[in-house]
Amino acid sequence: MNTLTQTAATTPARSAILRPALTVLVTLTLVTGLAYPLATTVVAQLTMPNQANGSLIVDENGKVIGSALIGQAFDKPGEFWGRLSATGDKPYNGVNSGGSNLGPSNPALIKAVSARIDALKKADPGNTRPVPVDLVTASGSGLDPDISLAAAYYQVPRVARVRKISEAQVQALVDRTASRPLFGYFGEAKVNVLALNRALASLH
Repeated sequence: MNTLTQTAATTPARSAILRPALTVLVTLTLVTGLAYPLATTVVAQLTMPNQANGSLIVDENGKVIGSALIGQAFDKPGEFWGRLSATGDKPYNGVNSGGSNLGPSNPALIKAVSARIDALKKADPGNTRPVPVDLVTASGSGLDPDISLAAAYYQVPRVARVRKISEAQVQALVDRTASRPLFGYFGEAKVNVLALNRALASLH
């Protein structure tokens, strides 16, 4: 068989292989790259539009002031403080989302925890309650917007003293803002720090 005959014989064979491959490529591109994302977007917008659009929090003037899913840096004495953020120089930076990846025996982690405990004690020297762990450690994402009820209760005396209102009033505000476990069993009670500080500001 000469070269010309071999080429003629292999050309249909290659076409038979390439045509199905290209068909599968185009089909999967349309299904997974267009149809599926479009369907999930439509379903999400119809069933849970708030979550689909980032769980944005809007103030009384219609201005977006944050998201219920991403924490913010609060450090004023009269505010509730959130979890540590291990996202570099800028806290709660979504681009650098991630934990510190430091083990419990790492001196750097021990130093950071000790510094945070000292800061909490200095801000509220009369508080003898145990310091909740989520006030001195970062979350896995570095973006956690919530703190535990224990962490919120720990800060009640300081916030009440600085704002010159009763601890009972501040604790009642924490209780009203807290999200409880689903059906009383699934998950744990937590408080969104941004929502709590907004509610606190509304008292004045």
